[in-house]
Amino acid sequence: MAAGVAAAFLAAVAAPVSIADARPAPVPVDLESDVLDPVAVAPAPAPAEPAPAPVEPAPAEAAPPALPTAAVAMGDSFISGEGAGAYQPVADVNGAVQGFPGWAAPNSNAFFCHRSANASIEVAALAVDARINLACSGGQPQDMANDSIDRASGRTVEAQLDQLRTVATTHDIDIVLIGLGSNNSSFTFGDAAAECAGRFVADGYIGWWEFWVPIINWITGASSPQQPCTANDLATAGELSTAQVETTDALRLVVQTLQEIDADGEHTIVLQDYTNPLPLEYDDKFYKERRRTDTRDKFRHLVRERYAGGCPAHRASLGPAHQFSQGLGNLVAGTHTTLTAEFPGVDLRYLNVQRAFDGARLCERSNSPAGVLATPVRLMDTSGGVPTGVHLTSIDGTDKIDIARIQGVCTDWFQTCQESWHPNAAGHDVLGQCLTQAVAAVGDNRIDCVRNPSSGAISTS
Repeated sequence: MAAGVAAAFLAAVAAPVSIADARPAPVPVDLESDVLDPVAVAPAPAPAEPAPAPVEPAPAEAAPPALPTAAVAMGDSFISGEGAGAYQPVADVNGAVQGFPGWAAPNSNAFFCHRSANASIEVAALAVDARINLACSGGQPQDMANDSIDRASGRTVEAQLDQLRTVATTHDIDIVLIGLGSNNSSFTFGDAAAECAGRFVADGYIGWWEFWVPIINWITGASSPQQPCTANDLATAGELSTAQVETTDALRLVVQTLQEIDADGEHTIVLQDYTNPLPLEYDDKFYKERRRTDTRDKFRHLVRERYAGGCPAHRASLGPAHQFSQGLGNLVAGTHTTLTAEFPGVDLRYLNVQRAFDGARLCERSNSPAGVLATPVRLMDTSGGVPTGVHLTSIDGTDKIDIARIQGVCTDWFQTCQESWHPNAAGHDVLGQCLTQAVAAVGDNRIDCVRNPSSGAISTS
């Protein structure tokens, strides 16, 4: 207040003063009087104004406490941690927390989202206070904005964007890892895996003259063809194009939602693609068994050997399988390009992990499945009409009726085999290293993560 008064005073002194303003108005004079009355001549003093009351400064409002920071995972099985074990309870659409419900429970149970404590979002070296996994095995683009259970074969979980909004009420979202596109309205990763593995098993167990014998396809329940998979069997160019549109639309909503709800508006979004669990070529051990390759009719012993190694698929299917995973990579890259152009101010990064498992894929070395980064194909049998809970590591001694029965367990209770051909805990550790380096990258919005096949070292560029 004193400073204000002084300023006012200085302003008054500095203001120009006119003569008229400086001279008091003349006092009227009685011309008949010889003497001027000094009292009458002097101007009356102005009444004193009361001093202003001191003004107390308003108390400053306390700033709200900063929210703890979080890294959030969204998308499908390659992000949720499918195959990595240590699955955590998951809240369903009603808010009920679902722990393991038993192998014979409906596959729609929220627990079978398989959110793992070993998932890459959990093990990556990220400078945040919390890691929150919203991804769900089997997740599709429409599951971003809609409850998964609203579609066929969905799970009883809320839309992932609704879950993200809830996170934003308690956390400042700094990092979002998203894997989306391998499941969509045209094809799913599970169907592709089942197609190639089912054809191989049928071909090895059923002679050409026994084509009429019904071998149950793992997913559809139809009779399996016996030829190797082609690229178009897994996904046509048109299907990949449609899937990219669906994925782009869904991820656009994620970007827009984050702009609305993030506490400080600063976050990094990482779009991760997919790595193939199978090699480009089998190790010699898995090439033939008992002088029969998979181009011969009926090669049961080779089926059993590749099943034990975790890779029951035709050698001729390996190339198309890699074309499929490359197609998924192109899908994610295309989505990244589109959204980067639409949102130039958003920190949006593409993490390419297609070579992150080089040298450690199933049946790439003779000791498979030891030392690999992906889960082997594993089935269960039934006892008393329900799954046994024990995965079969060997199918030695099985005949075509046995094979039909154990494949039927996968059809009826998909959770018994859904871990097959996904990154295992060691694989998610590698993906976590890729994520760490993608977030730390400066000036790059595309990061390629590659594993050295000899040393196992992970590098990014």
